[in-house]
Amino acid sequence: MALPLLDESLQRSIDLIRRKVIEMSGLAEQALKSALEALTDGNRTLAYSVVLRDQYIDEAEKELDRLCLEFIVRQQPVAGHLRFVYAVIKINNELERIGDYAESIARQFLGISSLHVPVSFEKFHEIAGIAIPMLHDATRAFVDQNAELARAVLEREKIVDNIRNNIHSEVVQLREQGKLPLEALAPLMIVASRFERVADQACNMCEEVLYMCTGEYIKHQGTEVFRVLFVGEGNSCRSQMAESIGNALGLNKFIFSSAGIYPRGVDPRAVRFMQEKGINISRQISKSIEQIPNLEHYQVIIALSHEAAQRAFPSMPTKVVSIPWDLPDPALVRGSSEEVHMAYEQAFQYLDAHIRDLVQAVLGEENLNK
Repeated sequence: MALPLLDESLQRSIDLIRRKVIEMSGLAEQALKSALEALTDGNRTLAYSVVLRDQYIDEAEKELDRLCLEFIVRQQPVAGHLRFVYAVIKINNELERIGDYAESIARQFLGISSLHVPVSFEKFHEIAGIAIPMLHDATRAFVDQNAELARAVLEREKIVDNIRNNIHSEVVQLREQGKLPLEALAPLMIVASRFERVADQACNMCEEVLYMCTGEYIKHQGTEVFRVLFVGEGNSCRSQMAESIGNALGLNKFIFSSAGIYPRGVDPRAVRFMQEKGINISRQISKSIEQIPNLEHYQVIIALSHEAAQRAFPSMPTKVVSIPWDLPDPALVRGSSEEVHMAYEQAFQYLDAHIRDLVQAVLGEENLNK
């Protein structure tokens, strides 16, 4: 007679945890919708409400964490039930982050609410119109243990990435045309990136659902890839050169990216110089740090100036290795064509040598295959 009672207790605990996940996801979803409405309608009161209500999501996260720990201690789950509680612990963390993103969107709006921002919010509605339903469907996939729905959510991620990139390009263009205040540039880019990160977190939730339902663990597929980010002031010259030099090595084990503190257009002289080296960077665009997806997955952040190091390193994840390369910016050189060319050549040689040394350190004694 004891076994049925144990099964009933187990099911009650599972049902309670599921209800709490639904409740927390609902709070996060409503916060995102309210943050979007505050942004597009210019509603400061609603934005403040989002900021103040974030504490409820934090409290829900703590409560769900407590229930999961109690479930482990009391039920001593195995097999499928163990995968269930493990997935919930991970999903709980993702939902708490999504709540933080909603609060961040509201705070970014509050920072620019007094400025004249001549931006169409159509694409912000578009990106939110995909990211928020992804969150909703990820929660539904968890509750229903629907692996197919989880996989369908994962397929939408690239669409959100493309919309975010389009928003960033548009606001940068507006700034370059003098139509957008400088103070509004970074906040708008951050808002777009926050919605993109919501989609990322929804995908993370779906990966946990797949693990729970099938035992298929894809969360850390690709962690064998070593990610390096180069940061400069404007992401217009040195960091763009570094990214392209690294990627030109053709190493599948490495992903090289770049970003800037104050992104501006790619330096035309750098484009011409790199073309002489057989590397085409004419289609690359300048990006801010906020535009780099999954920043926490980068193992090394390299700052190419003292200012970049000061601005980039403090906000980086704690496990990231921060390395300063204080390299003079050839884009600032004025003089004869020979002097300018020499400045770019020296920067290229410096970057090429240091990147190869870094790669060799990671690969150990493996040979570089050009």
